[in-house]
Amino acid sequence: MSDTVADLRVERKPKLSETVIAAIRRQLQAGEIPPGHKLPTEGQLTETFGVSRTVIREALAKLAADGLVEPRQGAGVFVTEHISTMFGALAADMGAKDSIALNVLEVRLAIEIESAGLAAIRRNAAQEAAIQEAFFEFERLLLASEPTGPADLAFHRAIASATNNPFYVEMLDVLGRRAIPCDVTSPWSTELAQSDSYQRGLQREHLVILNAITSGDAEAAREAMRKHLTASQQRYRERLHARQAFYADTVRAAGE
Repeated sequence: MSDTVADLRVERKPKLSETVIAAIRRQLQAGEIPPGHKLPTEGQLTETFGVSRTVIREALAKLAADGLVEPRQGAGVFVTEHISTMFGALAADMGAKDSIALNVLEVRLAIEIESAGLAAIRRNAAQEAAIQEAFFEFERLLLASEPTGPADLAFHRAIASATNNPFYVEMLDVLGRRAIPCDVTSPWSTELAQSDSYQRGLQREHLVILNAITSGDAEAAREAMRKHLTASQQRYRERLHARQAFYADTVRAAGE
């Protein structure tokens, strides 16, 4: 299996409503539309973003559900008065989830590097097939824009099972859904891990691990797993630092 296989697949484009939501969020965070002020009309937003009214309504509904805007019957959609507090609370919540992800990754490093090496040596045909099946299920879900978390966990759990030491599996089971922050159905899911580009990067790293295990190269499997988990650690550290800086700025602005 070539290391370039995952790169040749077409990446999912974000939904139009997601693009609109991200753009309006940036405007709100930058204060371009102050608290209490009215957003442009649906027609104006349709022209600005070049999308249908249905897309605009979907985006506004999501922003309203997040408490960032407030529809007023017959008057339009307005920016929430306490938006600075809303963004601050959101940043704090996501920062806490990023911290949990970092703690879990530290534990996984201690477990999964060696489990990958042992799997390369000890796996049988059925176990190797289970690892491959989980890899391709992740790919299928990614291309279908469906949650990949269960397949991600299945991939790592199949590797642990291929060690033929039940305690590796038991340790992953203790972590459970916390082990996979890209599982959008999990209460520990993080904003970073929900992005398509992040998950595509994970899948490229999974491919390197898979190739090493199927080749029976224990050292390569250990190194691939080490790189996979430490890369995730670095991404979360950078994200957490950005969150902390944003939260501090938001709290400072709210007090002015």
